Amino acid sequence: MNINTLKKRAQQYQEKMVEIRRHLHRHPELSYQEVETTKFIVEKLEERDIPVDRPLETGCVGILEGDQSSDQVIALRADIDALPITETGDHKREFLSENEGVAHCCGHDGHTANLLGAAHILSDADVRENIKGTVLLIFQPGEETLPGGGRLLCETGYLQEKGVDVIYGLHTNPNLSPGRIGLRKGPLMARPDEFEIEIIGQGGHAASPHEAIDPVVMAAQVVEQLQTIVSRSVNPTDHAVVTVGKIAGGSAYNIIPEKVELLGTVRTFSAETADLIKRRMESIVKGVTEAGGGDYTFAFNYGYPAVDNSDWATDIVIDTAGELLGAENVEQMEAPIMAGEDFAFYQQHFPGVFFFLGSGGEESGSVYPWHHPKYNIDEACFASGSALMASLVFQPLPSS
Repeated sequence: MNINTLKKRAQQYQEKMVEIRRHLHRHPELSYQEVETTKFIVEKLEERDIPVDRPLETGCVGILEGDQSSDQVIALRADIDALPITETGDHKREFLSENEGVAHCCGHDGHTANLLGAAHILSDADVRENIKGTVLLIFQPGEETLPGGGRLLCETGYLQEKGVDVIYGLHTNPNLSPGRIGLRKGPLMARPDEFEIEIIGQGGHAASPHEAIDPVVMAAQVVEQLQTIVSRSVNPTDHAVVTVGKIAGGSAYNIIPEKVELLGTVRTFSAETADLIKRRMESIVKGVTEAGGGDYTFAFNYGYPAVDNSDWATDIVIDTAGELLGAENVEQMEAPIMAGEDFAFYQQHFPGVFFFLGSGGEESGSVYPWHHPKYNIDEACFASGSALMASLVFQPLPSS
């Protein structure tokens, strides 16, 4: 299939993708509640004569059979859920969320519109006749919230039964301009684990601290000592982060509280490092509270695995994007980032590549990071994003 044909076809569908994206942006839904979003996606797929399966309660999988017989199965994935956030931003004023307290401030509306654009391209008769085997169009729920829609879908066995050979996914990135992508072989994104610590003391009057057991002082010591784990317990060549994101305790200026709560995240690239940090965390909490005469509870909640791109599949994306966008627009990243993504669950079962699609631009106000109330995407990214996803379908796999 001529890659320039796919590129031109993406440009033809640009306005359609913008229309779809803005509809989704106005009507965001939280993780595992994407009922209307799913109905909308199913309607768009069926309009293109693409049958749909529903392995999970929300989300769906479009099944596009190519005209050329083959056992090859290529999966393309987009996430569809939104965030519990109130958005702002003049650049989005024409299509701000109409669902109070919920908004697409992580680009999933764009991911969905982009994949529906790729579906339009691939279902055109003159394109479909060149497709070998099957293309699975995965519109996945619940990326933002544990246990992760990717995990739930994999646990159904649906994709395993379909015999997926490789899976591709993307995320919009405001640090790259439209027409550019970023990726790397091997680790790309960290595993995001979470922890909950409760420091238990004995309440009392602030003027009589000797008659109380102060959990605030113990909590302060815990926070400080947790920061020594990465610098003194983790191998310096490993990437790791320990962040306390919330401290809550107390009710008045003159009361020593009974308890203080600490919530936070741990970011690593291996289960072994995560386990090491977990052990060190509890050891620190135990030691501080015992020394202070208090007690504690500790919970460590394992999140998504690390996103780890397959070498040979990454080469396919690099080569395809180089031909489509120009090699100068393919940024091969030197280091991974510490954000997490449940695309990693697919990579536990199949070769796969996750990459960043340039969506940043001053004119569109796409200068804010993921999860910021003003997060937006430059919709010009669809021309390159949909064309690239469609182009990957035609690239030969090692087994072929």
